[in-house]
Amino acid sequence: MYLTPKSGLFLGGACITAIAAVGSVFELSYGEPNFGVQTTAIILALSIPLTGFFFLAAVRDARANMK
Repeated sequence: MYLTPKSGLFLGGACITAIAAVGSVFELSYGEPNFGVQTTAIILALSIPLTGFFFLAAVRDARANMK
């Protein structure tokens, strides 16, 4: 197992931001968002690249600890 606390935090961040992205898409698609359209769109715009960043950081950390 190559999961370190650091890579675990990155994976947790990736999960949270992915959930935020999916929730934002549903909020924007199906009616009035709870936080308003602008705030929900900002959350969506930030969560997509953050998901990729956190996931790649977790993979890089796990690969670095394979030795």
